[in-house]
Amino acid sequence: MASVTSPGVCPQALLELVFGVKVVITGDGFVPGERSVIIMNHRTRLDWMFLWCCLLRYSYLRLEKICLKAALKAVPGFGWAMQVASFIFIQRRWEDDRSHMANMLQYFCHIKEPLQLLLFPEGTDLTENTRARSDEFAEKNGLPKYEYVLHPRTTGFTFIVDTLRKGDNLDAVHDITVAYPQNIPQTERHLILGLFPREIHFHVRRYAAASLPAGSAQLQQWCQERWQEKERRLRDFYRADPRLFDEPEARVPPCKSELRVALIKAASLLYWSAFVALSFAGLWLWAPVRVYFLLMVIFFLGQQRVTGGVELMELACHRHWNGGSSLEAKEE
Repeated sequence: MASVTSPGVCPQALLELVFGVKVVITGDGFVPGERSVIIMNHRTRLDWMFLWCCLLRYSYLRLEKICLKAALKAVPGFGWAMQVASFIFIQRRWEDDRSHMANMLQYFCHIKEPLQLLLFPEGTDLTENTRARSDEFAEKNGLPKYEYVLHPRTTGFTFIVDTLRKGDNLDAVHDITVAYPQNIPQTERHLILGLFPREIHFHVRRYAAASLPAGSAQLQQWCQERWQEKERRLRDFYRADPRLFDEPEARVPPCKSELRVALIKAASLLYWSAFVALSFAGLWLWAPVRVYFLLMVIFFLGQQRVTGGVELMELACHRHWNGGSSLEAKEE
């Protein structure tokens, strides 16, 4: 029932059952439920949502949290749900983000929260403008220019891995390469116009936490090497006919059968369709529902202005109940 009622399943049901999007997963796959950092190239603004198609089969959607830009937390409804889920919102300025990220990660370690944290080291999706900036960075630093990926920002990645390892809350790093053979939907507008990808390909490489380099400099180099591999892998992918990654199927079998996945998607589509219909009916017909809706809107707008977000309220409450000192970010 938890899978059916998860909001993350409904978009996958629409993509695959209604719009006929095919999902292909190759490489290592996932060990169900293990704690990991997921790093992925950022081809479109929608990669994070498409990844749910992969996690639905190989893991548990409830474990995933995303590190994403802070402006999204203010989006009504959608952003509020991400606050409740304790996503990590960043300003993309390291001097501002370091302390907040440390507090959130230490909080997850302290409560023994098993999580799979999705991070886009490139910082933004691949467009002509962002590729030009990446090429400029490469020229200044004597690095090769990339065509299919952007140069990664490694500071946040190394900090996250080091913090989770120190908190004994990391089993592996999953390096995912995503590719779209046809119809690349760059933004939400493309989906609204009906430009859905026909296929989404995920290539997964799993690296056990014990196999990762110990030092920050070595870990940064390790991340850069993964992006060099991605560039080569994507070049081969887009030059192949048909466009496929080099391995035919995942080496780790999915934790759910395709029949079970299909049933979950169908049940989720029915559940959320009924939920939305009943919600609109309640708003139209019953005053108490309208009052409740209004109170929730006032609460989320008010608490964000006062506290900065539900996830910060949760963090503050936990600090208060546990003395606070153990969760304070420590400056190195």
